[in-house]
Amino acid sequence: MDIGVFIPIGSNGWLISTTAPRYRPSFDLNREVVQRAEKHGFEFALSMIKLRGFGGESEFWDHALESFTLMSALAAVTSKIRLYASSAVLTLPPAIVARMVSTIDSVAPGRIGVNIVSGWQEAEYSQMGLWPGKEHYAKRYQYCTEYVTVLKDLWERGTSDFRGDYFQMTDCKLSPRPENPVPLVVAGQSDAGVAFAARFADYNFCLGAGVNTPTAFAPSIARLVEESKATGRDVGSYVLFMIIADETDEAAQAKWELYKEGKDMAALSWLGVQAGNDDRADLNSTAKKMTNPVSMVNFNMGTLVGSYASVARMMDEMEDIPGLKGVMLTFDDFVEGIENFGMRIQPLMRSRRHILAPA
Repeated sequence: MDIGVFIPIGSNGWLISTTAPRYRPSFDLNREVVQRAEKHGFEFALSMIKLRGFGGESEFWDHALESFTLMSALAAVTSKIRLYASSAVLTLPPAIVARMVSTIDSVAPGRIGVNIVSGWQEAEYSQMGLWPGKEHYAKRYQYCTEYVTVLKDLWERGTSDFRGDYFQMTDCKLSPRPENPVPLVVAGQSDAGVAFAARFADYNFCLGAGVNTPTAFAPSIARLVEESKATGRDVGSYVLFMIIADETDEAAQAKWELYKEGKDMAALSWLGVQAGNDDRADLNSTAKKMTNPVSMVNFNMGTLVGSYASVARMMDEMEDIPGLKGVMLTFDDFVEGIENFGMRIQPLMRSRRHILAPA
């Protein structure tokens, strides 16, 4: 079971709270997080792309770096960990992304992948005049299909003459090409998103569910397993969890209660409005799951709260779920969290014994 980190490219990580650790993103912070993750044997790191924050007292995600630029810099200061940069498809032409990836592959051969972001927050794009209108919600996976087709043409053949509804290539060239296959990840939760993942992705992200219910996401992964049978492709799932850990279960729970007490209502209101713009989204969609009122303070992602031993036990419960290839982690405090995971939690996990075994 691979372990990855969803690095803090946006301010305050993934807690929309005034009582959680607050920080602005920087190269220095993300370098420290990723280098520590690499030291502890993490297999991958992923940076999102966020172009407008939620505001509020916490200024949630109001401060954010750019994904490809950051991952290129991190590629030069790491040696083993795979790095996924995120492409907001409405903002970057696929031929440019193909060339950026080829450039990063020359820095870190075989270690760059791409996260395809179809776009759900209208305000991110309308502020730049790039929002195509509400019809994008219904057609975004058709758009992504053409986008990925161009990427694959250029990476695999070095040329593309693709002609579609959204992209028209005319003897488009790419050289040098990446020397290694470029894995694609998506985060499709709707029926259309899962179908897209089964056709084009190597991995699909899904949100964990609930607090201390580590296997509750299994039905979501089962949907991808079934859809992948139809395409004949091996598409794995990565699940996203937040870890809030301490010496004891009680100390960790106290942190979680404090963060919930400080939820930033203004920022959460912004999230609710933006996620609600797609009034035809199905109940499995990412937007619907994020805005479930049960625990919007951390996007309703699965959350493991407990002692280091308790978190290790819950992590191990996930290992045998069919279709699960790995877990991507966020932390309340990233530097401390990565270090405690590597030194206090991972050594207790049977599913990670191969990481700790002598070479």
